[in-house]
Amino acid sequence: MAPKAGKAVVAALRDDIDRLLAAEPDVRADAYDSVHQMRVATRRLRSVLRSYRRLFDADAAAATEAELKWLADLLGVARDAEVRAERFTDLLAAHEQVPDEVTQALVGASRDAYTSAHAEVLTALDGKRYRRLTKTLTAWRTDPPLDRDVSRTPATAAFDEVLRRDRKRLRKLVFAEPTAAPADRVELLHDIRKGAKRLRYSCEAAGEVLGTDATDLGTRAKRLQTVLGDHRDAVESREAILAAAATAPGSTATLYELLADTEEVAAGRAIARYPAAAAFVSAAD
Repeated sequence: MAPKAGKAVVAALRDDIDRLLAAEPDVRADAYDSVHQMRVATRRLRSVLRSYRRLFDADAAAATEAELKWLADLLGVARDAEVRAERFTDLLAAHEQVPDEVTQALVGASRDAYTSAHAEVLTALDGKRYRRLTKTLTAWRTDPPLDRDVSRTPATAAFDEVLRRDRKRLRKLVFAEPTAAPADRVELLHDIRKGAKRLRYSCEAAGEVLGTDATDLGTRAKRLQTVLGDHRDAVESREAILAAAATAPGSTATLYELLADTEEVAAGRAIARYPAAAAFVSAAD
């Protein structure tokens, strides 16, 4: 007998919930990459709830999704600072005799921001709001509030509909990009990246049900997400460098210019890969 949609989505949710809860001890210990792993698990879970929302009680899903967004945003502040510190460290390693004030303005400031943000995360993990969320997620592992009628439909049809809808949403964004005003293009590319990530996660959740059709589509969505993530990281890094340069002494101006130019080139390389990465979106379903 073909699996029902409710049973299949519970299995997908359980994996993501387990990843989120398993990451907590490492985040508390400030283990390497732990914030990233917990953030990814949180965002994956939120994305699955959004894509497969018709399978759940609408109010319960919306409330849990909002709490997951709260947690993901907290983790995101720390993760973004961590990424900037690592990126600036690599950038400066390519230059000899980097002044201490430049290292502090870029690497040091980012590490300080991470330390502060990580402390905020720990405070949240000890708080009532997070405990309520983990209690909810633990219950959802086996008994989420499913929509009685929709959850009884065949999983293949329900999951295929979700992937088609997420792909259609992404296609609309991709088709809008060529005519976007220059001032709007960076944010539109960011929206495309988020759309690709949503499609990737909905595909990964559907892998057990739809097989290689879902996993192959998810792989292509991940590639698009990665390309645009590389572009976004370079753009934001360049902006941070220019902001630091604006208050720096004139003696370091040349180095800041070189660093900003390096990131501009990196952004250009990333965006050059975008058309090929996005080509699958417009292909026939």
